[in-house]
Amino acid sequence: MQDVADRVGVSKATVSLVFRKAPGVGDKTREEVLRAAEVLGYRMNRAAALMTARRSHLIGAVAQISNSFHAEIVESIVAAADVAGYEVVLGAVTPTHDESRVIETLIDFRCEGMLLVGPELETGVISMLGERLPTVVIGRRVGAASVDVVRTNDGKGIGGVVDHLVGLGHRRITHVAAGPGAIAADRRTGFLRAMQRNGLQREGAVVDAGDFTEEAGMAAARQILRGDRPSAVVCANDRQAVGVLDVLRRAGVDVPRDVSVTGYDDSVLARLSNVDLTTVSQQPRDQATKAVEAVVGRLDGQRITRVATTLVPELVIRATTAPPR
Repeated sequence: MQDVADRVGVSKATVSLVFRKAPGVGDKTREEVLRAAEVLGYRMNRAAALMTARRSHLIGAVAQISNSFHAEIVESIVAAADVAGYEVVLGAVTPTHDESRVIETLIDFRCEGMLLVGPELETGVISMLGERLPTVVIGRRVGAASVDVVRTNDGKGIGGVVDHLVGLGHRRITHVAAGPGAIAADRRTGFLRAMQRNGLQREGAVVDAGDFTEEAGMAAARQILRGDRPSAVVCANDRQAVGVLDVLRRAGVDVPRDVSVTGYDDSVLARLSNVDLTTVSQQPRDQATKAVEAVVGRLDGQRITRVATTLVPELVIRATTAPPR
């Protein structure tokens, strides 16, 4: 830092202010310091700086890296956090690193706030985390007073899918559920309510695949093919739907002429031309922006009251749904 300061003709303290993005330095001086640092090849030792800093300005984001929808939300989180003057540390949930372990690692790295993308943790665990540090749950309904929530209305979203299929003329509709988790439960409940509202048979209309993966969708599709085949399948998310499409097409079932298939999330997978999936958009950019606003509101604005934001999901109609034969 002293080398950079000498080159520009400013104090070492000024250089420190620039690299900490602190106020009190003019734009011209800031540009000169950054330019000199680039010429000299200087990079701030962030680990050392964090040891003495009162604040880290780091936000942890916990997401499943195998889920393309989670990745899309995290990308928008990074952009929103940058505008707010924060950096994002990604905690990747994998089969060997569960959510609890990832969260503790992010806390060890001095993350000041936590964003949980579609968490599957118990509500009590999430509530205790919110008492430790500002925490925002994205994409899931959580009633804990210590936690902020940003989500879309899953019940309304999945109900809109059922209404769309009924409007096309479908009467035999099956839902591929995703186990006992809160998100899966909301979508299953939304499906059943929509079936009742439309006067359709609810008993036997749900096949529980156990989780949100492509493999779960494939297993559910094989089970569906062994029984009285429905004219439409409503999947709990896009990944399941991709697995269902794969099995149906390999079995010679034409989609959507023989069976219509829908997903949920409007992920990158759904938009591929060879998938072209009818699905539901959860507005990931808006969710990410509002989640960052919520955590920064607690960190910078000292807000202590709970914020719960529910966005309206949007049905996206593509090529995998059509009137039944």
